[in-house]
Amino acid sequence: MGKQQASTGSWIGAVVVVLAIVAGGIYLARKAMHPGAPEPTTPAVSASARTAPASTPIQHPIEQAQAGPATASTAALPALDDSDAGVASALAALAGGSDLSSLLVSQQLITRIVTTIDALPRHDGLGTFTLPAHVPKGAFAVDEVDGATVIGAGNSARYAPYMQVVDATDPQALVAWYVHAYPLFQQAYRQLGYPKGYFNDRLIVVIDDLLAAPEPAQPPAVVRSKTFYVHADPALESLSTGQKLLLRVGSANEARIKAKLRAIRAGLIGQHLPATPAAVDGRYP
Repeated sequence: MGKQQASTGSWIGAVVVVLAIVAGGIYLARKAMHPGAPEPTTPAVSASARTAPASTPIQHPIEQAQAGPATASTAALPALDDSDAGVASALAALAGGSDLSSLLVSQQLITRIVTTIDALPRHDGLGTFTLPAHVPKGAFAVDEVDGATVIGAGNSARYAPYMQVVDATDPQALVAWYVHAYPLFQQAYRQLGYPKGYFNDRLIVVIDDLLAAPEPAQPPAVVRSKTFYVHADPALESLSTGQKLLLRVGSANEARIKAKLRAIRAGLIGQHLPATPAAVDGRYP
C-alpha cells in the first residue's frame, strides 16, 4: 500500500475551546493550502461579511443558554484588545488544565475564533482567514486502496493533541464561560462586518452545519488538484468548508467532535445539561 503526503492546513478545535476549538467550540482542521503560502497577520473580513444583509430577529438569545448551576461569575470582562491572556487561561482551565501554549495562537484569540467559526459553513475555504490554533504537525497522508487514493488511515493521528482538548472539555463549563465572555464574542463579530448580526445565532448555524456532515463508511477518495488534494466525489467536494474538515480528521474523531458539539448545542439553546464533577465554575480569569 503506497503512501503520499501533501501539505495541509490547520485544526480548529471543538467550537468555543479551540471553539477555541469550537466551537468554539469548538476548535476543527483546515483545507490543504499551497505549501509556504503566507498567513495573514490580522483576521481578514470576507466579501460576504462586507455585504452582510440587514439584521434579522435574534433566534437564540444568549440569556436562554443552560449553563447549569455554575453560571458565569460577576468578574468584569477585559477589553477585547486586552483579552488574550484571560482567554488563553480560561481555555486551558476548560481543557482540564492542559497546556495549550503549543496549540493556540497567542494574539487576537477571540477575533480569530469568531472569524474562523463564521467561515466554516462557506465554500471558499479558510485561506484568507487567520486561525486560532497552530497547524498540526506532520503532513496530510493518503493511502492507495484498490487503485484509488484515499485519505490515509494514519492521518487522524495528527490531530491527537487537539482531540485531547476536545475530550477533556466539559460542555457545561464551556457554555458557562462562553455566556460570561459573550460580549467579547459579540463585539468581535460586529467588527468582522456584521454590525447588526448576533454571533450566537451564527454559532448555532455553524454547529448544525457541522453536525450535518456525512459519515462515510470508508475513507473518501481524493485526487490531486494543483497544489492540494480535493475529494474525488463531487458531492463531497461541494460540502461546506467545515464539513470537509470533519472528513479530513477521520471517522472516529468526527464522531467524538459531533458528540461534543451536540452537548454544547443543547446548552446554547437552553436544554438541560447534566452536571459533571469535571465542570469548572465558568469564571473569566
